[in-house]
Amino acid sequence: MLARIRTWRWKALTTRVVVWGTGLVGSMVIAEIVRHPAFELVGVGVHDPAKVGRDAGELSGIGPIGVTATDDVAALIASAPDGVAHYGPTAAHPEANIATITAFLRAGIDVVSTAMTPWVWPWAPANPPEWIAPIEAACDEGGTSCFTTGIDPGFANDLFPLTLMGLCAQVRSVTARELLDYTDYTGDYATEMGFGHPADHRPILSVPEVLILAWGGTVPLIAHAAGVHLDAITTTWDTWVTDHPIDTAVGTFDAGTVAAVRFTINGVVDGVPRVVLEHVNRVGVDTAPEWPRGNTDDVYQVLIDGSPSITQETAIRFTDGSSRSPAVAGCLATGMRALNALPAVIAARPGFVTPLDLPLVPGVGTIR
Repeated sequence: MLARIRTWRWKALTTRVVVWGTGLVGSMVIAEIVRHPAFELVGVGVHDPAKVGRDAGELSGIGPIGVTATDDVAALIASAPDGVAHYGPTAAHPEANIATITAFLRAGIDVVSTAMTPWVWPWAPANPPEWIAPIEAACDEGGTSCFTTGIDPGFANDLFPLTLMGLCAQVRSVTARELLDYTDYTGDYATEMGFGHPADHRPILSVPEVLILAWGGTVPLIAHAAGVHLDAITTTWDTWVTDHPIDTAVGTFDAGTVAAVRFTINGVVDGVPRVVLEHVNRVGVDTAPEWPRGNTDDVYQVLIDGSPSITQETAIRFTDGSSRSPAVAGCLATGMRALNALPAVIAARPGFVTPLDLPLVPGVGTIR
């Protein structure tokens, strides 16, 4: 008997979106929304006065699209979006982020964001109460939801390990690892991580309390999801010094300065690190040869020691001939993880939303 083949097309309702922020992530997402069947761009918000009044498409490098960038939050609220995709500034500017996000939440507009990455697990002990209470109050007032993600902290060390842990009978330890070459990256890692400085320089992220606040949210998140209590969260910090100058996108790092950093954030149970977030970040593929590497450069790994043990390695790349770096590809993935989750966040109960609250986010409208 011949099998009967049924073909259908499910058409989702279009989600009306305001994008806040036209930096690297926001600009790439705007370009994708313009051609995406599941989303409609109804407004673009910016902090920079120099960008106000300009066409958002021109700011994104795709030419005019008829949407003008504005810093007028009230005007964006009046455009009646279903939700806001908020892409900056970073968590180094909490007051600005909280003011913008709470304005939308109080107005009944749900928000997804990549800015305040400590919010990937809002209840982490390191989070200052003044970062959490205003969001909870705004969600209560507006009946709205707020979801924050990233790549790391974010889906590479919450979605990926949590999914794989569900395949195990026992997990003795789980490690989420970033292995990236920052040579072509233009972020402020020299200040944050100490690249290009002498080995005895103490950058801000080497301070355990700061590192745990900035990157450690996924450690208690995973512990909570697995139903274990952490006795402590500890850190390690190591540097590697180059013996020759290295040219990078942010300048030349001299011989005798830091060219690689390795750190861990460790969730400890009964004296044993059970949940580990690890970074090995380099400038130059030949630096720190004794430290861990992936099967290819610029990857994210999940290593589960358990029954069964599982190793996952994820490479995020552009294959469109644009020669854009893996770091830039990761930025697009970060932005799209937030955007694609927006319909589910809109449907979620009011308050903070975490990866544990979301259904599977398959990317409706992406196959085209």
